[in-house]
Order: sequence, then C-alpha cells, then structure tokens
Amino acid sequence: MAGFRQEDVEIYYDMGEELGSGQFAIVRKCKEKSSGTEYAAKFIKKRRLSSSRRGVSREEIEREVNILREIQHSNIITLHDIFENKTDVILILELVSGGELFDFLAEKESLTEEEATQFLKQILDGVHYLHSKRIAHFDLKPENIMLLDKNVPNPRIKLIDFGIAHQIKDGNEFKNIFGTPEFVAPEIVNYEPLGLEADMWSIGVITYILLSGASPFLGETKQETLTNISAVNYDFDEEYFSNTSELAKDFIRRLLVKDPKKRMTIEDSLQHSWIKVIKRRNVRPEESERKPERRRLKTTRLKEYTIKSHSSMPPNNTYINFERFSQVMEEIAAAEEGLRELEKNQRSCGEDVTALLSIYEEKESWYKEENESIAADLSQIKQELQKAQALRRQSQEEARAAMLSANALKRKFGRLENRYEVLAEQMDSEVRWVEELVRTISAENHTRSTSMA
Repeated sequence: MAGFRQEDVEIYYDMGEELGSGQFAIVRKCKEKSSGTEYAAKFIKKRRLSSSRRGVSREEIEREVNILREIQHSNIITLHDIFENKTDVILILELVSGGELFDFLAEKESLTEEEATQFLKQILDGVHYLHSKRIAHFDLKPENIMLLDKNVPNPRIKLIDFGIAHQIKDGNEFKNIFGTPEFVAPEIVNYEPLGLEADMWSIGVITYILLSGASPFLGETKQETLTNISAVNYDFDEEYFSNTSELAKDFIRRLLVKDPKKRMTIEDSLQHSWIKVIKRRNVRPEESERKPERRRLKTTRLKEYTIKSHSSMPPNNTYINFERFSQVMEEIAAAEEGLRELEKNQRSCGEDVTALLSIYEEKESWYKEENESIAADLSQIKQELQKAQALRRQSQEEARAAMLSANALKRKFGRLENRYEVLAEQMDSEVRWVEELVRTISAENHTRSTSMA
C-alpha cells in the first residue's frame, strides 16, 4: 500500500492498554516516543485471500485511509500516521478519551433541550464538513460520536469510525446494505441508491434519542426494526416528549422522511430555527409560569437500547461494551425498588440472557460457517491433488509407452540397416560382374576386328 510505513510501529510508539475492539480491529492507547504525545493505535487485520471473509480487504482499508487523510476538522477524529506489517495496517489516530456520547448521557440520566442542541450543533458542523467534501459517513450513531473530554463544561464532539464511509461521486450509482440497523435509512434497507441523505436520517434518529432516551424504530427483532424504518413507523410518545418543543419535533420530522430528495440537507438543518435560536421556543403556556422539569432518560429504554445494540454487533463483542452494559444494569438495579421492581428485574434478566444467547449463537454460527468454508476449500484442494496425481500417472504411462515404441522402431531400423548393407554388397558384386562382362565383350570385339583386318 503506497504511503504506508513498512516499519515496526513499536520503534516509534510505546503501546499501552487496549481501548476496545471490533470484528477485525483492535484499538490500543499508545505514546509517541519522540514527543510523549498520546494517541490511539487502531490495528486493522488484513484479509490474506480475496476469497476469505476474515479480515478487511485492501480496497476497504485504502478507502478508509484516503478519507481520513482528506479530512481535518475540530469535530472529526484526525489521522496522525500509518504503519503496515504482514498481518495488520496500524492507524495512529487522535486519542479521544471522553467516552461515547451515549455513555455520557446515560450517566447524566437527564438532558435539557438546550444541551441537546449544543451537542447536535457540533455533530451537524462535523457532518457539514464531510458533506462539503461529498463524504458520507454511513454509520452515524451514539457509539461513533465521542467526547474529547467529558470533564469540561462544554465537551467537544468527535465523529469517529470511517470504516464504511464513502465518497459519493456524481454519475456513479452506489448501493449497499451496511450500518447499524437501528440508525440506517430506508434506502439502505430497501437496497436503493445511496447518498449523503442517509447521514441526515441517522441524525434524525440520534436527535430523537437525545431528547427522549428512546429509540424511534427499535423493535423486538432486527427484522421488526427494519420494517419500522421502511414504513417510517414512529411517533412522539407523550410520556417521553411532554416537555419537548414543537420546533424540536419539526426538526426530527424533516429528517425522518422516507424520500431522500425530500429530506433536509445538512445546510437546511443548520438553518433550522431550532438549531439557530439559543433559547427554546414554543414553550407551552403552562410551562412559562414554572421552571421546566429536566426530562429523564428512561432507564428501561436505555437497558433495551443497550441489549439491542449488542445483539447487532459483530461476533467478537468488546470488553468495553460489556462494561458499559454492566454499568447500565447496575443503575437500573439501584433505581428500581419494591417487589414490583424486583419482578421487572427478573424479566429483564431473562431478556438479558436471551440477548447474550443470541450473541453467542451468532458467534457460533459465524465460526461454523468459517469451518464449513475451510472444509470445503480443503476438499476441493484434495480433489485437485487427486486429479493432478492421476494426470501424472497417465503421463508416466504414456511416456513408458512412447519409450517402448521408440525402442521397437530402433530395433526395426537396425534390422533394415543390416538388410540394406547386405543388399549393397550384393549390388556391388553384381555391378563388378557386369563391368567385367562388359570388358570381356569389348576385348573380344577388338580381337575380332584386328583379325579381320
């Protein structure tokens, strides 16, 4: 790969603790030896064979790297360096240590509308920069929206993970089915041409969650979630949106539109009144006389949200994600009291076990599929080897037959050569006899001529 340093990354960086992992990548904290600056090292496992499903293809790695090289924005993670060895490509990235936006909100358990717009404005700024370069992220979700430092009054948002990002080119129709089901746009579900508009749908889902703690399309199964998305089946449940302004709901409605052409663009979103104003508008009359209550994210919805997000993850889930899941469960256990709450916890435990079993079954199925694929490859190689051995035996037999034929021809040629020599000697003898006869006759004729004279 052009531009990738073919050196040992540990010559220049000290590797530290593991920060997380994905299906084919591991992220570790590292420190640059020359400057002492801390970064995040993302080890991407390379796909060794084009027919294999293990690892990331060269084309996909180069696409992610090319996009990261092109972008430079305060709300987007930056690429510092790139190394490559026989098994991995190592991206040295900006260290974003503030954790996920989802975790930050779950810890707070409440969020005002003004705080939501502060976070959302940063997300929109980052996406606006990407879209200005015709880059679609295609995987916008709370897990990929990080905080640079959560222990400051106004945390800065950082968009991460450009593994499935694409540069949209005019005239090139692009279709794919990827992303996280809960956040994908209808055109992805329906395998239709994709563009920058898919990111705007994801922003609509994220905004819905920021304001309510509930997910608009999440179903009991992945299929139900995708069906809800395709049908744009959602509503503003009064239980979660009782204190939400009409401007905020209008913002969400203009993003959760099935037709991509009718969906708000990033420019439209930044110009929307809800984003532009500092103070919330459309406050209900009864709210103007009292301090608005802080809306609390529903812990039951957070729990469901976490379980579903884990069940849709790749087979090798990360420790950090299970740690977050455990923290949410502890908060639920602390908040729920009494017999009724204990009964709910019992049911939730059953759901957790089901979700974890589902993850295990997915992993087991994945390994089984890989084993079957390897077994099929080995069987094919064995058959090809047997064919090669059969051809080799056939060639050897044909060579022996040709050798025998050649020897027979050689013997026959020898016999013919001997006969030719015998015939040649006979011919020489006959020729000498004829020549002698001719001389004799000539001599007699000469004698006769002399005597007659």
